[in-house]
Amino acid sequence: MIFNNPEKQIKNNFMENKSILDQIINNHQAEEVARLDAIEIINNLFSELNERERDVLVRRFGLHGQDKETLEDIGKIHSLTRERIRQIETSSIKRLRQLETLDNHLAGLKNIIIHLLEEHGGLIEKEYLFNNLVNFSIGSGKKDNNEIKHKRHFYFLISKLLHDEFEEIKDSELFKESFKLKYQSLEHLEALTRELLGKIKEAKKIFLTEDLINLSKELNVYKANEDKFNLSNSLDISGILVNDLFKEPVDAINKNKAVYSIMQAARKIEQNKFGHWGIDDWREIKPKTINDKIYLILKNSGKPMHFVEIADKINQIGFDKKPANAATVHNELILDDKYILVGRGLYGLKEWGYEKGTVAEIVEKMIINSSGPLSREEIINKVLEQRIVKKATINLALMNREKFELTPDGKYNIKKTRVLA
Repeated sequence: MIFNNPEKQIKNNFMENKSILDQIINNHQAEEVARLDAIEIINNLFSELNERERDVLVRRFGLHGQDKETLEDIGKIHSLTRERIRQIETSSIKRLRQLETLDNHLAGLKNIIIHLLEEHGGLIEKEYLFNNLVNFSIGSGKKDNNEIKHKRHFYFLISKLLHDEFEEIKDSELFKESFKLKYQSLEHLEALTRELLGKIKEAKKIFLTEDLINLSKELNVYKANEDKFNLSNSLDISGILVNDLFKEPVDAINKNKAVYSIMQAARKIEQNKFGHWGIDDWREIKPKTINDKIYLILKNSGKPMHFVEIADKINQIGFDKKPANAATVHNELILDDKYILVGRGLYGLKEWGYEKGTVAEIVEKMIINSSGPLSREEIINKVLEQRIVKKATINLALMNREKFELTPDGKYNIKKTRVLA
C-alpha cells in the first residue's frame, strides 16, 4: 500500500501509539487509586504489631477518629510511664519501616502522591493534599462521615512511613503546612508567591479563582519559569472543587494545578466562603465581626434579605464557631448607615443605590430631583426600585396632602407651600 502523505501517516501512528500509552497510564493510575484506602493499608500493616503497640499508635495519632491522646493519658490506660509509651511509639514505627512488605503496601499511595505533587509543581498544602487523597479513596462527590479518620490515616502513612520520599513543611514564612517532593527546589515557587502577594496588595481588591490564575500567569516569575508551571494535567481533581455556595472553574484549575497549588499553600493568600481570593486579614476574606458577616452575606446574595434570613445564613455558612442571633443582626442593620431598610424587616446595601427614608420621603426626593411633576405610574415604578412594598403603600403615601398635590393634568407635585417653607 502506498501512502500519498507519509508525514501524515507517521503523525497518525504516533498519535495512535500515544493514545494507547495514555490509556495504559490511565488504567494503571485507576488501579492505584482503587487501592488507595489508607485505613485498609494501616490495618494490614498494624497486623504485624502486637495489641499494645497498635493501641498506642492508634491513640497517639487519633486513628480511631477521636482526639489524639497524650503520652501521659495513654500511659495511665496501660499502667506505664509516659516515657515508656514514647519508647513503644518510636519502636513500633521503626518496626513498620523495616517490614519487608512495606513497599508493596505503600506503592500505590506513593505513586499517586508523587503524581499529584508533580502536577502541582512539587508543593501541596497539607489539607488540600488530604482532600484529594480522600476524594480519590472514597470516590468523587461521595460523602463519608469518617473523613477526619481517613485524613489522619493518610497523615500517618506519609509523615511516618513515606518520610524518605516526601518532606513536611511546617515553619515556612510563605507557606502553610505542606508537603513537597523530597528534593524539590522551592525557589521559583517562593518567588511567584511573593510576586503574586504583592500584586494582590497593590490591586486592593478581591479576585475570582480564574482571574487570580490568569493574573499569576502574567507575572514575571511565571513567564521566566513557564516550563516549571505549565505541567501535565492527567489527574482530575474536580471532585474536591464541588461547593454549595459557588462554582469553581474546574477546567482552568485542572490545567493550572501548579498555580492553584500556590494559591492554596500561600500563608497570606486566602479564599473566602464565597470563592473570592485576597489577603488573609482582609475583612472581606476573613470577617471578624457580626457586621462583617452581615455585609458579606448581603453582598454575595445580590438582593435584599430579611434580618432573620441573614442570621440563619451566617450560622449555615459557619464563618467561625460564634453563633449569630436575629436580634443582634437586626441591631447591627439598624445602626449602620451602609444598610438600608427596603421593606418590612428587609435590608439592602446603600452601595446598591438604595436611599434612607420612608416611602413618602422617597417620593418627595424623586419629585424634587425630577424635571417636573410625576404620574402615579412613574412614582410607583421608581419607588419599587427603592423599596419592596405593596402598591397600596405607595398610594397611601401619595394621599398625604401636606406633602403632595395634584396638578391639573393629574400628576403629583410637591405642595407649593411646603417648597417655599
